[in-house]
Amino acid sequence: MAPQKVFTHSQVAQHMSKTDCWLVVHGRVLNVSKFLEEHPGGDDVLVESGGKDASKDFEAIGHSKAAQNLLLKYQVGVLQGYNIQDGGGKDDAPSPYKETKGKEMSAFVIKDDTNPPKFAALLEFFVPLLVAGFFFGYIYLSRAPNLTS
Repeated sequence: MAPQKVFTHSQVAQHMSKTDCWLVVHGRVLNVSKFLEEHPGGDDVLVESGGKDASKDFEAIGHSKAAQNLLLKYQVGVLQGYNIQDGGGKDDAPSPYKETKGKEMSAFVIKDDTNPPKFAALLEFFVPLLVAGFFFGYIYLSRAPNLTS
């Protein structure tokens, strides 16, 4: 594998416009200038992070595996002080985005497709009306003797 080009923070910081946008994600220096229009979140998100380390922003969004694999496509080098090993597509090579089978999260959704019975809908409507009617009737009848005295 050919050695990767090493960039400093100041070199990356010079590329922060819509026509020339570089950013850093986990030590990888990415030239995303051609990706700005394709980015699902809009080009402003990338331009705002241009010239800076966007690792926290990248992880906070929760990108898909396809998006994580795009890092390799747009990588132009590494940031000074980082040593990144590319897997080259091998399953046994260390990669920060290697899919791990042991840490998958399982989830299930409970769908309640059954409709409630018709009388339940009537009860939900009439019971509060009945309670409110009794309340106002009680208030009215309890005040009536006080008003006539």
